[in-house]
Amino acid sequence: MDIIESVKMATTTLVANKLRSTLTMLGIIIGNASVIAMIGIGEGAQKFATKQFEALGPNVLFIVPGSPESQSRPVIPPKTLVLEDGEALAKQVRSIKQVAPEINSSEIIVFRNKNSSSLVIGTTPSFLSVRSFDVAKGRFFTDLDIKRNTQVATIGPDLAKKLFGNQNPIGQQIKIKNISFQIIGLMASKGSFLGNNNDDSIIIPITTMSSRIVGRTSPYGIDVTYISVSAKDENSIRAAEFQIKNLLRLRHKIIKEDDFTIQTQKNILQVVGTITGALTIMLAAIAAISLVVGGIGIMNIMLVSVTERTQEIGLRKAIGATQQDILIQFMIEAVILSAAGGLIGTLVGISGITLVGLVTPLKAGVSPVAITLAVGVSGGIGLFFGVVPAKRAAKLDPIVALRSA
Repeated sequence: MDIIESVKMATTTLVANKLRSTLTMLGIIIGNASVIAMIGIGEGAQKFATKQFEALGPNVLFIVPGSPESQSRPVIPPKTLVLEDGEALAKQVRSIKQVAPEINSSEIIVFRNKNSSSLVIGTTPSFLSVRSFDVAKGRFFTDLDIKRNTQVATIGPDLAKKLFGNQNPIGQQIKIKNISFQIIGLMASKGSFLGNNNDDSIIIPITTMSSRIVGRTSPYGIDVTYISVSAKDENSIRAAEFQIKNLLRLRHKIIKEDDFTIQTQKNILQVVGTITGALTIMLAAIAAISLVVGGIGIMNIMLVSVTERTQEIGLRKAIGATQQDILIQFMIEAVILSAAGGLIGTLVGISGITLVGLVTPLKAGVSPVAITLAVGVSGGIGLFFGVVPAKRAAKLDPIVALRSA
């Protein structure tokens, strides 16, 4: 029998049983849509994480208190980095462009009868260039403000909206721990990073932060949360990392394990890429289970179809249809069901990815590889699970089939 004729017959049979065919395809539709959507969302998450880390600033290194082993432990980080370490790095490491030590603390910011729990960042003027922040209005504090422990602050746009509404915040007085600060600048929008909203923060001189807000808790100087460092260029990052490590080991008189960890953008992005990649594969694998379930559904329905159509099979074999003709027709029906389900599932998956991109910050992309793989696998599943019912139909004895009918 001609293949085209077999396809026409299979299509006619499936269209004649619309409800059953639709329910049979449902598992394949859900499986394809899930696989495509999960892979697309996973790629979107990778792009989002990469964009956030790149927004930290070009060629940035982060020096964090504690050894690399202690970073994975859920404990309070040790106070092993001090402001003097940052000053020494700025003076002695030639591959470094600028250094910005930071002291971070969550505090209640008060303006008249309004208040907000926000992140307070104590840092130095070089923070702007190291972390790629900009001032939208007013000014940032200077080295003179650092020396004088001046009670001035710059404020993020979201926090300014909370406290002042549409009023200009420049020149206004706010209170942190009942200490007054004058707002001298409004920061440009920076967005969120790892769950922390940079626009809902306030930045003050690091010396003021240490002496008036958090106090000095290290016997070796003003302890800092971490130190941000910008290398001169991309080629200087490795040299900067090596020189920073040597200088800090010398300053801290370290013989064995380091009491600090140096993290580069590249290292962080590799870790994030590995994690998001593994999650994407895991989610896609879980979603692919529904493809197998859909394939089993196709096999079940095709087996039922063989039982229901024994008279038709017997009649066709009686008038000359071969086992191969019957086998091909039933396999074509299974492939049509799975391929049609795959195409519909692809459209549903693409629609889901588009919706996620519209309502979330994840710019999920449609992966041609994922679409090809999902549709190919769904067609293969239909072919694989259609073999058993097709063989059963092909092996029916025409006389027995006609008698049983």
